[in-house]
Amino acid sequence: MHQLVFATHNAHKLHEVSAKIDGQIKLLSLDDIGCLDDIAETGTTFHQNASIKSNYIHTEFKLDCFADDSGLEIDALDGEPGVYSARYAGEHGNHQANINKVLTRLSGQNNRSARFRTVISLIWNGAEHFFEGTAEGTIRQERAGTDGFGYDPIFEPLGYNVTFAEMSLEEKNRISHRAKAMEKLIAFLNGK
Repeated sequence: MHQLVFATHNAHKLHEVSAKIDGQIKLLSLDDIGCLDDIAETGTTFHQNASIKSNYIHTEFKLDCFADDSGLEIDALDGEPGVYSARYAGEHGNHQANINKVLTRLSGQNNRSARFRTVISLIWNGAEHFFEGTAEGTIRQERAGTDGFGYDPIFEPLGYNVTFAEMSLEEKNRISHRAKAMEKLIAFLNGK
């Protein structure tokens, strides 16, 4: 059976993807292969960061693998925060500070269109493939909802009148940028 590493430590994500692959591929996490390394995301695009992570695993462990990079792009801010989404306000992963910075920078702006973008880099039999997914929407004036993480409390997906943070995980996962990219990856793998 072919083995494939998902460059994550998140067991829930791993289980979710495993359930969608038809069983011809054994999915492994970074924990499964003993990778505790902190892979620096030094790229300036989602493609570069996803590629850095997947190529690192492929080079170090000689295994097929995939990695993703995601972020929020706001039109009025020329695509910011983009690849810096997790550390937009400085400290990595300070969601409240990141949201505050976005809301402050958008103050008085009429154009609040934005999108979440995910890019997956897959290395399969030595060749690299990319899969992308986006979720279009707008940035709310203020937070709403308590579920989700990151910018979910201020992102309202197109066609909805609730934020990602007001949706159930199942509902969000049906329309999210990551779900769309993962569907493309899984279709590719199931065709192998």
